[in-house]
Amino acid sequence: MEQAGTEAVKKLRLEKLKNGHPFMINSKDLPKRQSYLEYPDGVIKLVALSETSMEFIIIKVLTKKESESIRQKFDLTEYYA
Repeated sequence: MEQAGTEAVKKLRLEKLKNGHPFMINSKDLPKRQSYLEYPDGVIKLVALSETSMEFIIIKVLTKKESESIRQKFDLTEYYA
């Protein structure tokens, strides 16, 4: 059942990226309120949800190497651009 959920999330990721929307990657390794946003052009940004509004604050734009590392870590290597 867990694998079915993982596959559903991967499918949702591809749909969002193909439709021009960013995909949020949550990680237990990040502090509370932080996550990664993957964009259709392949860029991944480390972001934090603002405590005062529902907006993301960009903490860092990951390098290509860092982005690939995140994709490999979460097994998100399928086509994204």
